[in-house]
Amino acid sequence: MSSSIDILIDAATDKGLKAIAQKVKNSERITDEECMLLFEKGSLAFTGSLANHIRERKHGDTTYFNRNFHIEPTNVCVFSCNFCSYSRLYAHKEDGWELSIDQMLDIVKSYDGKPITEVHIVGGVHPKMNMAYFIELMQKIKAHRPGLHVKAFTAVELDYMFRKAKLSIEEGMKQLHAAGLDSLPGGGAEIFHPEIREQICADKVDATGWLAIHEAAHNLGMHSNATMLYGHIEKFEHRIDHMRRLRELQDKTGGFNTFIPLKFRNQDNAMSHVPESSVTEDMRLYAIARIYLDNFPHLKAYWPMLGRQNAQLTLSFGVNDIDGTIDDSTKIYSMAGSEEQNPAMTTEELVMLIKQAKRRPVERDTLYNVVKDHSNSMPLNNDRLAVLN
Repeated sequence: MSSSIDILIDAATDKGLKAIAQKVKNSERITDEECMLLFEKGSLAFTGSLANHIRERKHGDTTYFNRNFHIEPTNVCVFSCNFCSYSRLYAHKEDGWELSIDQMLDIVKSYDGKPITEVHIVGGVHPKMNMAYFIELMQKIKAHRPGLHVKAFTAVELDYMFRKAKLSIEEGMKQLHAAGLDSLPGGGAEIFHPEIREQICADKVDATGWLAIHEAAHNLGMHSNATMLYGHIEKFEHRIDHMRRLRELQDKTGGFNTFIPLKFRNQDNAMSHVPESSVTEDMRLYAIARIYLDNFPHLKAYWPMLGRQNAQLTLSFGVNDIDGTIDDSTKIYSMAGSEEQNPAMTTEELVMLIKQAKRRPVERDTLYNVVKDHSNSMPLNNDRLAVLN
């Protein structure tokens, strides 16, 4: 009896697409040219089927999530990215917020006794929140809750910190790691290609700097994530260039855990005239990323950005992780017009979301160690289930 991928190969009429499907079957890497062919000619059904084959080969039906919360120290920022709806320029800092170390520690303490495994700390680049400030913050977090995994600071924040402290990337990373920084999020990557980067975020760290910071973290034994902001003014070739640079670094270090495509949202920013991508194009992007990034173990859909229904849909297009509970602790995407204006889901709601997609919900920690398999968890009652619909 033919497998689903054999049927797909037999049905493909385009020689190039047929060759790509054969490569996927044989676990072979596709080229940049083949990736372009997928963007130009690959249907949603074709790319989705290939991506799902890879996803199930790597992970079966397992879909990961974690129990986490965010701290956003400030939305005051020295940079002026055109796509950003979140930040407030330092010159107008009265319109933003700035949390003290004690205020952030109080947020951590509010989760005492709860089975949270990760705190995610990112925000604007504030000139007064320097290396010493964040070292003190992390030391106090670790003193209060040693087992809490601290995933913090985009490469944009780190580049500014290191330059202001007159430290090399390597020395800066060593100091933060020693203070309690456990891993890096993937933010700030946007689109690496200078043709696009200079139009959307010209004044912050470039591709070379972003990659160098993540490589330094990997060399210290830390893991990190990677992102790509898509669906604005970039073209297919810019997406491929971006993913190729990530794939090359992953070949070198093996330090990336997951790739997270981030959908451009156009509310209240300088690019509000740019239409957002369709759900179909979102799903094709996830699928093609899963096919191209063969050396990334995980592909994540960040549900506060996509909305929970669309995040659920990605589980058929290569995605095997939908992030965490969040607990209404991030404003980055709600301020840009995401469907999720108060992003929070209970563990039970996340489990049901995954089960509704006929997948197996597995709670993980930041490094994808299994915390609990929720396959046999009790279903939600009708009142709780209504939240998902």
